[in-house]
Amino acid sequence: MGGSKPQESGSVRIGHSLNKNEEEFVARRRNDVLQSLKKLKITCSENKVPNIALLGSGGGARAMVGLLGSLDQLQKTGLLDCVLYLSGVSGSTWCMASLYQEPDWSTKLETVKDKMVQRLSGPAISWGDANAKLKKYYYEKDIFSLTDVWAVLFVATIVKEIDEHTLSDQWDQKSKDPFPIYTAIDKQCKQSKDADPWFEITPHEAGYSLTGAFVETSNFGSKFENGRKIKNQPEIDMLYLQALCGSALADEDEQKKFLLERIKEFLKHVPIIEKEMVEEMGKENANTPPIDKCHQVLMDLVDMNLSVLNGKDPSAHDKSIRTKLNEISGGKHQLSFQKKNLNPSDKEAVKQYMKQYTVDLFKGLSHIWPFNLWASIFDCMKQWIWGKKYDFLHNMKDKAVPSTLLKSETRDYEDAGLFINSSYFSVLREERDINLIISLDFSEGDPFETVKKAAETSKKLKIPFPEVNIPNGHSEKPKDFYVFKGQNTPTVIHIPLFNVVNCGDDIEEWRKKYKTFQGSYSAEMITELMEVAGKNITNNKDNLLDQICLAIKMHK
Repeated sequence: MGGSKPQESGSVRIGHSLNKNEEEFVARRRNDVLQSLKKLKITCSENKVPNIALLGSGGGARAMVGLLGSLDQLQKTGLLDCVLYLSGVSGSTWCMASLYQEPDWSTKLETVKDKMVQRLSGPAISWGDANAKLKKYYYEKDIFSLTDVWAVLFVATIVKEIDEHTLSDQWDQKSKDPFPIYTAIDKQCKQSKDADPWFEITPHEAGYSLTGAFVETSNFGSKFENGRKIKNQPEIDMLYLQALCGSALADEDEQKKFLLERIKEFLKHVPIIEKEMVEEMGKENANTPPIDKCHQVLMDLVDMNLSVLNGKDPSAHDKSIRTKLNEISGGKHQLSFQKKNLNPSDKEAVKQYMKQYTVDLFKGLSHIWPFNLWASIFDCMKQWIWGKKYDFLHNMKDKAVPSTLLKSETRDYEDAGLFINSSYFSVLREERDINLIISLDFSEGDPFETVKKAAETSKKLKIPFPEVNIPNGHSEKPKDFYVFKGQNTPTVIHIPLFNVVNCGDDIEEWRKKYKTFQGSYSAEMITELMEVAGKNITNNKDNLLDQICLAIKMHK
């Protein structure tokens, strides 16, 4: 295990060691784990306490609710207090963010759970609050991206709140809860495959898990030069963090359609909110454009983009836009971009046409409020910009860090589910010294894909990980408990959400009922899903205890 350079406030830390605060917390938490093992009648000496990491995979609202149900039963069986780290991807981070709002949530989980269920099945956030939050993201920082839009128009509607706490404020170093690790990936690293894509965000540090390059979480997003902060940016809040970790949809066109539909729904309610502000502006500016016509231009632009994505003729929307622009400007403004007969089958040409059309439209409207925010949103959609942040490693000179991470001014961060839908590589850091990984898998599709990918990737990177062999037929009909072991590797327990034990022959029906992107669940669905997830813990309490005992014996 390598050392690390001392870290000043507002500086970058390079090194393969734990953050000092995390180290102190782990030492205290291990003592709590020892007491918990005694309560469970497990004999263990102080130096043999196993380091146990619990992983929650991605899976949208299904993962959020599934993790809550699993944690509830882990707490009831006394096993939750044995967990050192809780690490999540995507939907699991939505659950984590809610839990950690409440200090020492694991000691009062019944109350916290009831409160969460009530909120998740309760009323949606108001359009006024959503609009105010979107504008706040836009105006308060240097870099705006679709992650900001996704946070407000999707994540907030699922989790039913706008959580403006920050991770560093939320964490109490004396906490009785497992240490939280939120995970994402670096998009450029994933695409180029020439550097470590795994990015973790903890209460103390954010950075590249395997490279060993970190910045204080409160400074993640601020501008750095050669390892020193040169321009402050607001710390990301928990709503944005949930969007950063939970922005996965496999197909770009489908995601664009999904996002445009959300924008369309949002825009239906915006005029009511904005009217007073426009009237206020009108007192000072006699040329203030009519709000209804400005709004209709935006609606038409959304519909035009949707038409193109759906392979339909967009000319009616084009005509409406040109008419409205003419009316807004009193005949003075015309789109310079010429009409064109598009062949819907030539997707690339259509895409390019829409990009240029949108640029031209906003160029002509650049002097008119409130189009600056929407111009930025459409610009992000045109370039497909998600999770863009200043690169805190910019212009550093350190041979331990891949040069690609040192050269760019910005990096794009996205949902780790777009690579591996579970956060193995946050807990496989050598310095975290994990003996036992409990993987709760809420993925859609192959219930073993995460553990198989983790094994393959670990092999390539020469990271100790057990071999993973799945018996024939188990991908379609998984059991509820799998153990993978190896020489000098952590033991991995893999628990698929829907399986033959808790669902019988109805696995497919359960999968169809709880799709990843189907929006909010009703109170009944939440209760039912939590029960099914909880059974995976209660049915395997003895198996989990056996593996903890074996981990103690194997601990060097």
